[in-house]
Amino acid sequence: MDLNNIVSQLENTNEEETEKLLLQYNRENSHTFSFDQTEESLRIKLCQGVLSVLGRQVQPSCQKTCLETLRILSRDKRVLGPVATREGMLILGGLARLNPGEEGDENQKNGLEDTQSEEEERVVVEALKCLCNVVYNSPAAQQVCVDVQLAHGLCAILHTARTWHHEVGLFTLRLVFLLSALRPDVRGVFRRELHAVRLLTEVLEFTLDVSWVGPYEAAPPDPQALPMPAEDNERTMEALKALFNLTLSDTGGEEDDHQFRIIAAILRHLLMLKTETEDKTEEAHSHAINLLNNLPVSCLDVLIDVPVQGGLEMYSGKNLDAIQMLIDFMAKRMDKGSNYKEGLTPVLSLLTEGSRHHREIRRFIKAQVLPPLKDVKIRPEIGTTTRNKLVRLMTHVDMGVKQTAAEFLFVLCKESVDNLLKYTGYGNAAGLLVARGLLAGGRGETQYSDDEDSDTEEYKSAKPFINPITGHVEEPMPNPIEEMTEEQKEYEAQKLVNMFDKLSRQNVIRPMGVMPDGTLAPLEETLCDPPDDSGSDSD
Repeated sequence: MDLNNIVSQLENTNEEETEKLLLQYNRENSHTFSFDQTEESLRIKLCQGVLSVLGRQVQPSCQKTCLETLRILSRDKRVLGPVATREGMLILGGLARLNPGEEGDENQKNGLEDTQSEEEERVVVEALKCLCNVVYNSPAAQQVCVDVQLAHGLCAILHTARTWHHEVGLFTLRLVFLLSALRPDVRGVFRRELHAVRLLTEVLEFTLDVSWVGPYEAAPPDPQALPMPAEDNERTMEALKALFNLTLSDTGGEEDDHQFRIIAAILRHLLMLKTETEDKTEEAHSHAINLLNNLPVSCLDVLIDVPVQGGLEMYSGKNLDAIQMLIDFMAKRMDKGSNYKEGLTPVLSLLTEGSRHHREIRRFIKAQVLPPLKDVKIRPEIGTTTRNKLVRLMTHVDMGVKQTAAEFLFVLCKESVDNLLKYTGYGNAAGLLVARGLLAGGRGETQYSDDEDSDTEEYKSAKPFINPITGHVEEPMPNPIEEMTEEQKEYEAQKLVNMFDKLSRQNVIRPMGVMPDGTLAPLEETLCDPPDDSGSDSD
């Protein structure tokens, strides 16, 4: 249907004709995401016309159709001028029952309890969808949201989480996520003024049907229970994403610590749940891991302190079921072989910090990732074990992936250079050691328990023959200079020196040495004698 005809007819038709006209446009463009730039001015006029209709008292069916049209148009960020105004956002906010800026309105107190029909509920859902698109695509609209205090209306709806319908809850949570992601100033309002962290935690608690058996311990899921419904999982993930934004900066305080511990307990519960598909379960667990990374590391003890359920005697009575889920998640992400930065590094960072600060977590993980060495005839990066895969990542092309994997293994080795080299070889660990200034050996700064790892008899017998660079026992290699005369050896040595000198002068390479503090420096600096402060002139 010609867009020019729609715009011209829209100005002179009644409500019924308007609805019929826009329904046809919606059917023809429901899957349109790329728009003709030559019709940009016409789409702007259509936006204005639709907003004009929505500003009048029309039936819910007409409102829904107009909002569907506006949602299609809002996919094009160039035509959002009429919507990204105070008037336009107030119209959409009102239809979404957010009533921004209207204090004392009953709808803010009662949420959606006054929605009388399915048609009216669809109006609310479509209005929320429009707001999500507009806020995402228009910085001007984001500013209007601040001006009309849309966050207050959103939090008023969060109070009614137990009564809302699925899509209303889903797109309310998505709008909280978008607004808190795109506007750091609104993030602060959500957290400090509106206590949105607590509200979103209550949404999670209700959605996941958490039953408390202790201060920070949820009852374990029933093994015979059905998987979490898809709709509950969708709302859960939106709430987790919003909470991630709101916990990016820790303001501290006793109240925050209590709230974070409740969140950690809920996330532990979520890690033990399954959804209708394995992919959706993994996605939900991924969001849980991202949020756990934002919590203070002191709160991670909630993952293993579950007195009612009990734990393992060999790990001081701690329950490591949630840590096992994290290890399994890490293994799955490594096996995918792609998207390591977004998919793998968050769980590696979480396990690293948990191991650094909680002895039982470190011991439990190390028993699986770095078991006592027996066969040292194969290079540490070759093979299918978790250790082999992590060592391979230590030389990954992505700096973030490489550093995260190396740091994880380093912490499992209690930040001991000697222990790390035993499992990885010097070549694989060189990048970490340079970054940490530990090329000369030693330990990191973190203090660990004194429990010592005992080497196997197989490792002890093979240790003298292990190549420290490669980390394995190599087959004897023929000596290339064995049959050379002394003159030939001297000639080859001088030839090699000249080649290095040439490359150095051309700045192709720069010879480096290790300073006493373990850091790298140009070779000429490391060879300089330290200054003599004795003041003696004696020979």
